[in-house]
Amino acid sequence: MRLKGKNVVVTGAGQGMGRNISLRFANEGADLVLAGRQREPLESLVDEIQNLGRRALAVSTDVSEEGAVEILISEAATFFDDRIDILMLAAGITGPLETPVWELAVDDFEEILAVNLRGMFLPIKHVLPHMIKRRSGKIVTIGGVAGIRGYRMRTGYSASKWGVRGLVRTVALEVGPHNINVNNICPGLTETPRMQKLLAGKASARGWSEKEIYQEYVQEMSLGRISQPQDIADAALFLASDESRNITGQDLIVDGGWKL
Repeated sequence: MRLKGKNVVVTGAGQGMGRNISLRFANEGADLVLAGRQREPLESLVDEIQNLGRRALAVSTDVSEEGAVEILISEAATFFDDRIDILMLAAGITGPLETPVWELAVDDFEEILAVNLRGMFLPIKHVLPHMIKRRSGKIVTIGGVAGIRGYRMRTGYSASKWGVRGLVRTVALEVGPHNINVNNICPGLTETPRMQKLLAGKASARGWSEKEIYQEYVQEMSLGRISQPQDIADAALFLASDESRNITGQDLIVDGGWKL
C-alpha cells in the first residue's frame, strides 16, 4: 500500500475528482478527513471508506472562508493526533459557461477566484504550521489545462487556474527547506458532473447535440479518449506518495494529449 498509515485532508471530497481521489487513497491505506460544502455526500463517502477498513471524518466547510478553513484544519489535527501528512485540494467551480469577458459579471468572477484560488491558499496557509513542525508533508492541488493556455469564454476559470500554478511554485520555494513537496495536477476534460455541465452549455450555444460536442473533443485528444476520474486519482496518488519525493513546484498535465 503506497499510503499506508498516512493522514490526508481532502477538499472537494463529496463529488467528482475529489471523491475518486479519496477512495483511491483509502484503498492505498490512508485515513482521511473529507471536506466539502454538502454534508450528505461526505457522510456516504465516510461509510464507504470505513467499509474499506480505514478511518474517515466528514467536515462541512467553505474553503473560501478563512474561519471555516481554520476549523477544518483544527478538526483534522485533532482527528489525526496533530499529524497531517497530505493535503489534497480538489475543491473548485466552473462559473458561467460560454460567457465572453465583457459579459462576465464581477460577482461571478470574484466567486470563481474565491473558491478556486483563495480556496487553495487558505488550506495551505493553515496546514503548513503542522507540516513545518514535523518537517514533512505533501500538498497536491487540482489546477487545470485552462491554467496552461488561454481558454476562451472561461475568463474567471482560466484566471483562477493560472493563479493556482503561481501559488504552487511560490509555496514550493518557501517550504522546500522544510521537506514539504507542493505540486499541481492539470487535468484536461474529465468525465465528471462538471464536464456534463460543460457539454450541455456548449451544445446549447451551438445548437448541437451533447454527443456531437463530446465527439469533437475526443477528436482533439492525441490518445483519442477523454480522461476518467481514475486517471486523475492515479496522478494524485503518485504526487502524494513517497515516489514523488524529489518533485516539487511542478505541473503534472493529465489530458490525453489535448491540443498538443
